[in-house]
Amino acid sequence: MALQIHHVCRPIPPPPSTGSRSSWPTKQFTIGRDVHRSVASTKSIASKTRKNVRSSVRVRSSLEMSGPTVVVGQVTEVDKDTFWPIVNAAGDKTVVLDMYTQWCGPCKIIAPKFQELAEKYLDVVFLKLDCNQENKPLAKELGIKVVPTFKILKHGKILKEVTGAKFDSVVAAMEDVRSS
Repeated sequence: MALQIHHVCRPIPPPPSTGSRSSWPTKQFTIGRDVHRSVASTKSIASKTRKNVRSSVRVRSSLEMSGPTVVVGQVTEVDKDTFWPIVNAAGDKTVVLDMYTQWCGPCKIIAPKFQELAEKYLDVVFLKLDCNQENKPLAKELGIKVVPTFKILKHGKILKEVTGAKFDSVVAAMEDVRSS
């Protein structure tokens, strides 16, 4: 079971006469098996900076976490296990899925343009799915016949599809779904 540690660093509050508190910065990182070693190193770091920072550590299991995350402005790689949770979490945001394979020439050509779209449209979730053997059940469920295939979703439903490396068609379909 993967664990996530939230390391909260809090500046020492100002004297009561100033009456204001600054915001609390938070650091997060995920660790694998050796929790004790990571927690110990975190505590040693905190003890070195004890004069300026108060530190606390909270350990949570992966069962308590909200699931897979998406970074705005980037294309997120998904698989058969993470695709639907991300789509459902997107809510009313438009989701654009690039279904590709490693060996596909047109897929490789359009990938940088797809990344540029992700950087430009920050209100859209951009995902990519490698249609390999591992993800074959999801590819079948989504009805893929050709790569690349782009699916545009909203509210968990596929609203548009573009087959082939037709960049202008992908942009037009995405903007059409965004405006609906």
